[in-house]
Amino acid sequence: MTDAFAVVVAGGGTAGHITPMIAIADALRQADPHTAVTAVGTADGLETRLVPEAGYELRTIAKVPMPRRPSVDLLKLPFRFVAAIKAAGKILDDTHARAVLGVGGYVCTPVYLAARKRKLPIFIHEANARAGLANRVGARYAAGVGAAFSGTGLPGAKVVGMPMRGFVATMDRDAQRDAARAALGFTGDAPALVVTGGSSGAASINSTIAASLPLLARAGVQVLHITGRGKAMLDAAGQPLAAAGYRQVEYVDSMDQAYAAADLIVARSGAGTVCELAVAGTPSVLVPLPIGNGEQRLNAADLVAAGGALLVEDAQFTTSYLANTLLPLLADKDALASMGAAAKTQGRADAAAVMAAMIRQGLGRTTPQPTTTGS
Repeated sequence: MTDAFAVVVAGGGTAGHITPMIAIADALRQADPHTAVTAVGTADGLETRLVPEAGYELRTIAKVPMPRRPSVDLLKLPFRFVAAIKAAGKILDDTHARAVLGVGGYVCTPVYLAARKRKLPIFIHEANARAGLANRVGARYAAGVGAAFSGTGLPGAKVVGMPMRGFVATMDRDAQRDAARAALGFTGDAPALVVTGGSSGAASINSTIAASLPLLARAGVQVLHITGRGKAMLDAAGQPLAAAGYRQVEYVDSMDQAYAAADLIVARSGAGTVCELAVAGTPSVLVPLPIGNGEQRLNAADLVAAGGALLVEDAQFTTSYLANTLLPLLADKDALASMGAAAKTQGRADAAAVMAAMIRQGLGRTTPQPTTTGS
């Protein structure tokens, strides 16, 4: 029997960080069921629900964001940051961690620095085409770096794709289609549109869809609108918005069902979403987040260039866009089929196993390291 070893995985906030983190943890356990995995996150992120649901222990440390302007919080920052590093170090000591895996987010920098102080190997996965601050810091000391996209600029990064859990990585869109449509409330053969702004929602996308409901109903389009947590769409009377063929939910746990059921998906181009759409082979209209450092536009670039998705700027995603571009596309089954096939060429489903192998090899385990493409 292989002797057990402990790995601490760090990341959180949104599903875009948590899902690949859990997928890598799953792959580590699949390679060796005796692997002890402890996750580190914050007390106010989605990890508080998703990590325990996946069967892993979650330990939390304080989130220490950088204040955007001079304030008392800025003066307190060094003390809070030192406290977060100490809290992270205690978790590493308590769990007898042999290695740390980070996927980015506020929680990772203290964990990376605590691991470096203890001379533990650090492994990183960067989900976005443009690396975040935490991973840029951690990559300086990392024993191994994997990336979902090329061009992250992280030293030594290997393009491995996006780690995703088995129910997405192994999905068969055609085989799952009928069951998924039934599960999500789609009926008959009318076109099925799924709209999502990710786990946090997208207010501008939500508003455009709400304003376009009469247009969509006249076209006979069925809509599943995933609004995001706390972003339910309400009518003038404060009741959940309702229309023919329209259903709204705040969150969907089984996104493989959404990918299988949809004829077309409208979504932000978060890294996880883009990679999952490619693996599923689902046509999409991608609306990059208009703020931040532009990583969502970069995330979408390869899928759009391959013909698997359309890209529209947030300000241009209007009722006119739906009328002139989206609805004609939904009515063109051949075009949708071509987009789905093109998306599929960009999919890679083995990233979690590749990352697990990277960690195990770094710790002298027997799992061979799969061949990857250097960035």
